[in-house]
Amino acid sequence: MAQDNKVVSFQDRKQAGQFSLPPALIRLRDASGRELKSVLNEFFDRSDDALFELADRAGNEHGQLAYFDAMRELRLRRKSISVSILQYVSRAFNEIGRFRPHVAQGDLEEIDQDNLSLMDHGELEQQVAIENLINKLRNRYADAIRLLTVRVNHLVPGIELSDSQMPLSPEVICGGVSEACADLDIDIRAKLVVLKLFDKLLADILANFYQQANSTLIDEGVLPDMKRPPVPGSKSTKAAKSSGDRAGQAQPAAPDAGEGEGGATFSELSALLRQGNDTSVGGADQSGVAFLDTEGLMSRLSQVQVQAVSWDSEQVVPLREQILLVLKTDEGKPMQVGQMDDDVINLVSMLFDFILEDRQLHAVMKALISRLQIPVLKVALSDPNFFNRGGHPVRKLLNDMALSAIGWTEKRPGQRDPLREKIEYIVDRILNEFTTNVSLFEELLQDFSHFMDLDRRRRELVEQRLRDAEEGRARQERANEMVEAMVSRVADHRDIPEPVMALLEQPWTRYLQWVYLRQGEQSGAWQKAAEFTERLAWSVDPKPVTETTRSDLLRAIPAIVDEFRKAMQEISWDPFATDSAIRDLELAHVDVFQRLVTAVPQPEAPVDNQEAFAEEVLPDPTLPEDSVAVSDGEPDVEAEWLARADSLRVGSWIELNRDDNRTRCKLAAFIKATGKYIFVNRSGAKVAEYQREDLARAMAAGEIGMLDDGLIFDRALESIIDNLRSSRKD
Repeated sequence: MAQDNKVVSFQDRKQAGQFSLPPALIRLRDASGRELKSVLNEFFDRSDDALFELADRAGNEHGQLAYFDAMRELRLRRKSISVSILQYVSRAFNEIGRFRPHVAQGDLEEIDQDNLSLMDHGELEQQVAIENLINKLRNRYADAIRLLTVRVNHLVPGIELSDSQMPLSPEVICGGVSEACADLDIDIRAKLVVLKLFDKLLADILANFYQQANSTLIDEGVLPDMKRPPVPGSKSTKAAKSSGDRAGQAQPAAPDAGEGEGGATFSELSALLRQGNDTSVGGADQSGVAFLDTEGLMSRLSQVQVQAVSWDSEQVVPLREQILLVLKTDEGKPMQVGQMDDDVINLVSMLFDFILEDRQLHAVMKALISRLQIPVLKVALSDPNFFNRGGHPVRKLLNDMALSAIGWTEKRPGQRDPLREKIEYIVDRILNEFTTNVSLFEELLQDFSHFMDLDRRRRELVEQRLRDAEEGRARQERANEMVEAMVSRVADHRDIPEPVMALLEQPWTRYLQWVYLRQGEQSGAWQKAAEFTERLAWSVDPKPVTETTRSDLLRAIPAIVDEFRKAMQEISWDPFATDSAIRDLELAHVDVFQRLVTAVPQPEAPVDNQEAFAEEVLPDPTLPEDSVAVSDGEPDVEAEWLARADSLRVGSWIELNRDDNRTRCKLAAFIKATGKYIFVNRSGAKVAEYQREDLARAMAAGEIGMLDDGLIFDRALESIIDNLRSSRKD
């Protein structure tokens, strides 16, 4: 049978040891390259005007200078930036399946949180800017990107291709932008201006780009009948993937409303609901009762929604009570609704019951979110996909608002609260403007995502400064401990003159701290400094005295004095203080030689004090680096709670309950050098710190409770399903 030229044979590829792009992907690569070049030309054409406008609004000369630097660099590098981005995207096609964009979701979470080897502020801000642009593109063009991803996957059924590896994914395009901007010869302020400009302009002009990319593949006959992106994990998605090597067959249609994302579909939820307890509010089986169809129900719900605008912002009216008002005639007689509408009402009511009982949310935030019960019910009645579509904008908005409020606490009277103001604004707009058009939720979701991106960026920078300070303080404490131990151990087994002891405790201690902080305790420089410390102490109190001690001292002292002087120069110690310390050291050496005249040599072999000292002072390199900082726990702390403390991840939210005061905070850092857990509030300010054992003890005593930062809608749906299934078993 003749093989369609739009389908590649992966068997031939394996035999030949190489892979050629399918013709449809070659045409997409070439067409999208031309289109992306046009997009970039439009970006650069608009960049001057945008930068002039930003410079005009800049509040100071430094800000204006950053905008003008960015403008000059973009003019000079316009061609090279475009070529770099286009080549990067082209590589994603040519190396399909193997190419991994440098920028991917979650990179900020993968910062070395154990050692807190944090990137500098500028690098972090660049990464945040790129990740924000990725999120913006994915949110704004979600359906078009998903359609394109399914079509590309359809053409390469033998390759496991993640969403971020799709050649025209936001991660690929933004990775190209990041790489092109990486070597811009401008300061960080101007570079961030360039990235901000990409965020401002590029996101607005890619709509046609993704539409044209889908059109190119449709013209090639790739899933031409697919109008909506399949739900991930659904039968349609699998059919689209598996049919890539079958030519001429009918393409899979868009998924029907009943297909879900691995959870229960609406029909399954309805079945569970009817098999459980009778919680019907409409009484669909009542005889002699007036019937209210879906259109009439929606109209009455809109009336209640208007009334809710005037309710107290902290007033909570359960959905069931509101529905009882709706399902009455003008004469006050009860009305009934259809079975499907009744099921939707009950499921939405259960969802909000879960939200209102959720201990993760503050009462104020519960009240605000509960005001959306009627609008959410209207969405669920008009959109069958609401319950089984994880990416539904209404669900995402509820999840995002609840997630943002986990660490929220009420501000003092008169103190501004941006998060509360933003959520109140969203709720008010929905109550005042929403009819049946879900695009309002999409607009508000985008607005709230932007707000949270800026808020997250601010908090991350605050937390980074805190982590830097805590890490620096921990390293300084560790340096002090190590140096103090070294000097005291040297002094313990030698009779060191007071002036030389002052030398060890002041300038030499400062040098040792400098070496430790700069090189670390495993470095050769620290080993050399430790050995010199012992040698210096030996030079003023040589033990044991042997026949060769005098000659050994004569050879060693000039080098000791010279090394000490060089060390003081390295830390820029006061030259006059250095000369004074060296004079004291030389006088001590004179005293030593005078004592040696009458000293009786000892016959036993000399002890290798340097080796003994190194064994006593320096850490065992075979032990973990943090083994000296984190103890194994005290006997009264059970292993279970120590394990829970160890499993606490950076970013986890907890609730502190101390002296009847409840404080919500998250783990911002674990300082490995000292074993400290640092907790901050939602503003990024430190509110508590614990050692490992203290943390475990507080968790065991109930002073610390874990908060679930999972998606609230999904948690509510899982709870409903579990409850309904349990009631069915009973």
